[in-house]
Amino acid sequence: MAGLWFEEFKDGMVFNHEWTRTITEADNMWFSLLTMNTQPLHIDAHYSAKSEWGKPLVNSLFTLGLMVGMSVNDTTFGTTLANLGMSDVRFPKPLFQGDTVHVRTTVRAKRESKSRPREGIVVFFHETINQHGDVVATCERQALMRKRPVDKAA
Repeated sequence: MAGLWFEEFKDGMVFNHEWTRTITEADNMWFSLLTMNTQPLHIDAHYSAKSEWGKPLVNSLFTLGLMVGMSVNDTTFGTTLANLGMSDVRFPKPLFQGDTVHVRTTVRAKRESKSRPREGIVVFFHETINQHGDVVATCERQALMRKRPVDKAA
């Protein structure tokens, strides 16, 4: 299992996730159209060329999903039960088709679950960084995490 158990997370722990991903025109177009977001800044190259950006912007919800997804393998793969919420989502710089991103995750806090004794809550802070070193997206995410299984043979 690639993800960590609740007990393995420590406050301040930082993950520089190895994955990188170049955002393609197809990623942006398909995601926007699948989610029925017909904002021309995402799907119309001619319209976008006349905007202050001069080219299509990557759909922010695609960016958010990618940011969380790129963190899963190192943190929660197979060990999370649920996302409890995302807050303080920010997009401080634009992201464009052709940009390549990577993600950094910091554990902000953790606590035992009050209602589920075999689980705990971990608060993650995710940052998406482009090829120029600019932070293009951030969010705080709370996840319900499994504790290490009890060895019944002992």
